[in-house]
Amino acid sequence: MVLSSTARNGDARERLLARLLDVFDDGLPPPETSLREIAARTGTSHALLRYHFGSLAGVLAAVLGAQRARDNEALFRDAGQGTFADLVLAIWRAYTSQDQMSRTRGFFHVVGLAAYRPDDFGEFISSLDDLTGMLASLAEREGLTAGEALTRATVTVAAIRGLLLQEVLTPGVCTEDAVALILGMRPGPRLGA
Repeated sequence: MVLSSTARNGDARERLLARLLDVFDDGLPPPETSLREIAARTGTSHALLRYHFGSLAGVLAAVLGAQRARDNEALFRDAGQGTFADLVLAIWRAYTSQDQMSRTRGFFHVVGLAAYRPDDFGEFISSLDDLTGMLASLAEREGLTAGEALTRATVTVAAIRGLLLQEVLTPGVCTEDAVALILGMRPGPRLGA
């Protein structure tokens, strides 16, 4: 069987991404690290990194995307028979733990880059809805309609990300009490009603 060059390139990219994940584990290379430095640490060339990921920002987005997918899968699996609130607290605890703060900072770095060049970060941007989908499915399981569940999940994820940004900028200011306030929000009157 002969693989197309596209399939071989995809396999090569995946192998390279796996090597990046092995080297950087649960963290991200600091944004000031050069592509050449990352290549040296992973035993590859900067030209190969550039070919498969486009730039340092592309490497950061790919590594972060793979890490987040792995995290989300574990969080959802662990939520199992848990509630919406259980998953929200698990998300908060996971991303505010000291060993995850580097990645949380990296998340906001990549989000900032994507805000300026969304066309270059399509895969990363589309992955931002993963948590929302997971939370919405739990909210539906708890009796909300699909629309209500999606709205609750969307607002909850936005609030968590806002609190995470606050935590990155001023560590220790946000607590689980703030997350509890998010969980205590209830639908109110509609605007214009």
